Amino acid sequence: DASASELQWIVDSYMLVFAAVLLTAGALGDRFGRKKALTFGLLVFALGSGLSALADSSGMLIATRALMGAGGAFIMPSTLSILTAVFPAHERGKAIGIWAAVSGLGIVIGPVTGGWLVEHGDWSLVFLVNLPFVAAALLSGRWLVPESLDPAKPRLDGTGFALSSLGLGALVWAIIEAPARGWADGLILVAFAVAAVALGALIAWELRVREPMLDVRLFRNRRFSAASGAIAVAFFALFGTIFFLTQYLQSVLGYGAFESGLRVMPVAAGVVLGGPLSAKLVEHVGTKRVVGAGLALVAVGLTMLSGAEVGGGYGIVAAVLLVLGLGMGLTMAPATESVMGSLPLAKASVGSAVNDATRTMGGALGVAVLGSLLSSGYRAGMEGATQGLPAGAAETANQSLAGALAVAQRLGGGAGGRVSEAAQQAFVDGMHTAVLAGAAVAAAGALLTLLALPARAPLAEPAPA
Repeated sequence: DASASELQWIVDSYMLVFAAVLLTAGALGDRFGRKKALTFGLLVFALGSGLSALADSSGMLIATRALMGAGGAFIMPSTLSILTAVFPAHERGKAIGIWAAVSGLGIVIGPVTGGWLVEHGDWSLVFLVNLPFVAAALLSGRWLVPESLDPAKPRLDGTGFALSSLGLGALVWAIIEAPARGWADGLILVAFAVAAVALGALIAWELRVREPMLDVRLFRNRRFSAASGAIAVAFFALFGTIFFLTQYLQSVLGYGAFESGLRVMPVAAGVVLGGPLSAKLVEHVGTKRVVGAGLALVAVGLTMLSGAEVGGGYGIVAAVLLVLGLGMGLTMAPATESVMGSLPLAKASVGSAVNDATRTMGGALGVAVLGSLLSSGYRAGMEGATQGLPAGAAETANQSLAGALAVAQRLGGGAGGRVSEAAQQAFVDGMHTAVLAGAAVAAAGALLTLLALPARAPLAEPAPA
């Protein structure tokens, strides 16, 4: 059996390697061909999935999940960059809207399917189920996906690759570990410092090298930088909310793991509706207003969630998720099109990698920051509830809602009931603080979007790759 730390890294090793490899993978796709990068990524992802299913130790599973992350880092930039290269400007918004809707479905369908497979079969099926989908993607891509690349065929930027991998990897590691170790922990501060130095060195290097992996001057372009910020804010809210909503559904409302997964589905429905709709709205009112409205809806949804209570029903959760998903759909597609439209098509893969990096950083920060706020509120609410309990039981109950419920079950009777009720109330109170903080971030993002993001793209169309 895996320890709690090993279980965390079975999940997080994917995200860590994915983030570290992203910009390098995007640049290699532009240089050698996006279809080749997609094919390579799918093969690596399939290899990692197969080895994960065969893993006989936690260490091996952590390593094979990291391999899957490396494959994913080649897949994600390639999919969006191929769309950008294939579709002309007047059709690109609709194509990206559909891409965003499918991405939103994946966020929810993956955990739901995985939960069902674990409950009704063996854990290895969670990885084996990937293989037929990868095979279908490889076979269909062979005939349906055209090749595209940077016609200039720039030299490889090895220094840029190394600095981006070190900087992004250290930053994601620090964000993941900070809630458990403490934001002021010495190792966390060192990791943040390493990330700052590496990313600062990357900027300095990319400004002076003749053929940069990523022209960092692009961040002066408000269409590029404001849209990237909007994407980060949206995923900050989404991932942070899903993180504690799952716990609320299971440990407060009493649903099982698979039932909880199903009840998160309205967010996917909202994204599916909002993604394609955003392209039509942009034609009428411009990108700025649509993205701003999307983030405002995210803020509204999170504010609504502050009305959820211990004895509440599922109705408010469903409404919140639908509003949140609709806001995500309205934000993701036009903001992504703005990022991709700011770049020459020859740099579509590395531009897509920047888009994926902002999503990853935003999501990781959402889980870390909002999760830390919830944990702080929970511990404050439990201060008086565990008095009189044995030291070990009190410490376990103060750490998490799941721990408190386990202690309550062992105690039984009135004492167990009191601990359970206090823990659920403390969790909900902490959740209220977290969602209101998330709503404030989303509202600030909406305001900054309205101030900084241009309403329309420039008339000139980048030269095709």
